[in-house]
Amino acid sequence: MRKAKRYVTEGDMPMDVDVKQDQSPIKDQEMKELIRRSQEGDQEARDEIIEKNMRLVWSVVQRFLNRGYEADDLFQIGCIGLLKSVDKFDLSYDVKFSTYAVPMIIGEIQRFLRDDGTVKVSRSLKEMGNKIRKAKDELSKTRGRAPTVTEIADHLGISPEDVVLAQEAVRSPTSIHETVYENDGDPITLLDQIADADEASWFDKIALKKAIEELDERERLIVYLRYYKDQTQSEVASRLGISQVQVSRLEKKILQHIKDKMDG
Repeated sequence: MRKAKRYVTEGDMPMDVDVKQDQSPIKDQEMKELIRRSQEGDQEARDEIIEKNMRLVWSVVQRFLNRGYEADDLFQIGCIGLLKSVDKFDLSYDVKFSTYAVPMIIGEIQRFLRDDGTVKVSRSLKEMGNKIRKAKDELSKTRGRAPTVTEIADHLGISPEDVVLAQEAVRSPTSIHETVYENDGDPITLLDQIADADEASWFDKIALKKAIEELDERERLIVYLRYYKDQTQSEVASRLGISQVQVSRLEKKILQHIKDKMDG
């Protein structure tokens, strides 16, 4: 079994729901300030992000219990996904950090589980996934467009994070790992991690793939390095021989292109 970097020591609080529910919620603006500091190298801010988001990580971990893995091990893996979402979160996004982070936490746990075997989805998640599909169909007909995650959540009386969680968990591995770009035989996958202001775009795989295919070679390489290889903008800049500022501008242009294509 793959070992994860440990973010909670053996002497720390037990992994139970009561402890997680005791956490006071953190305001989105406060979270974004911590993210800004973390991205600038502030380790204290990074540690505080983990502390403030234990309940979020644990809410995802609970869906993957009873599969032969220790809850604490899955929690550590979830924290890795949380920190990846911190490193890649664009503060200009008009989206709550928790909604952006959930798919990445799920993806990290699923990749860990797939190293040792098939990911199994609980009956309750399957049922919720079916309810979400029906709700999307109903709302699409009444509104004349694809509903957003928030609209689906309001319709079903659940949180947006639960909608994302159910959508991600019930996807088959082949769908999650659909190859959209090959780089020297190394496939780029999990591009549903790319977030923008329109949250519903995460679920439109076909439009996403088409939008990626329309990028030029350098832009597609940036997507590959940032969203598959988890490289920082500085690392990508070094690879391409350009400045970090140029990478940032190109990435914003790429994300805007994808958003425009998926909104259209």
